[in-house]
Amino acid sequence: MKINIIGSDAERRAGLKTLLRRIARQAQFHEAKDWRQAHSALKRSQPDMIVIDWEPGLRGGDLQTLLDEAPRVPAAIMVDRCGAALVYSLMSAGAMGVIPRALDPLLILRALEMVMAGGHYIPADVVDPELTRELAARRAQESAKPSIRLRHHPTLSPRQQQIMRCVHMGSTNKMIAKTLGISEGTVKIHLASIFQQLGATNRAAAVAIYNGVQTAHLEILRSSTSKRVRVVPGESCIVPLRRRQMRYPSLLEDDAEALPMAAEPDSSSF
Repeated sequence: MKINIIGSDAERRAGLKTLLRRIARQAQFHEAKDWRQAHSALKRSQPDMIVIDWEPGLRGGDLQTLLDEAPRVPAAIMVDRCGAALVYSLMSAGAMGVIPRALDPLLILRALEMVMAGGHYIPADVVDPELTRELAARRAQESAKPSIRLRHHPTLSPRQQQIMRCVHMGSTNKMIAKTLGISEGTVKIHLASIFQQLGATNRAAAVAIYNGVQTAHLEILRSSTSKRVRVVPGESCIVPLRRRQMRYPSLLEDDAEALPMAAEPDSSSF
């Protein structure tokens, strides 16, 4: 499957690719930052879907001209605001779906999937404003309830925040460099600084700490000098990993014993 993504912001194009990979893992993406590049991409190959990151300065006439060149290709438009006039204008220009960015990511996925399958998607507030207000009131009541919110680390610079968002989406150093328009060496320097500030040893740990997932109550490894924790029946506590050095016998020895289980707990602490 081939998907053309059109938008002037490289970081938002990368985010759209990450979303679309959830419903089309083997898709090939062609990016364009303006209408000229979008027309060139259509001439090179016929896509199976077009996704456009809409901005206030864009014109519906340019959209219609582009979609006229690919009349049977479904097109989805991502918008910041979805007033009725804008939605009807985009739909009349040939778009099959107008999707607000403010939607829940899962709903955005379903809307993109619907357009990809040949269906249409229109925001609910355009179809039935009264129903939308009622649903918004329900969401406001639910959001008033206490919930766990992810917290971003406050000490990272704006550039480091951008890099961490790319790392969170699974981008490699090369992909991050291309997206942000910097060298791969600069990305490595930023990552080294980020790891040091967050106290992380790898990318996965950095993402977890950055998003507030890891806390002081999460113990991964304990040093051999730390105090032994004894398990008390009926009380919650951390089960320590074994600390004794295990000797793995050679496979060439005839009297080799069975290898120990990798997750074998420290029996002395029970």
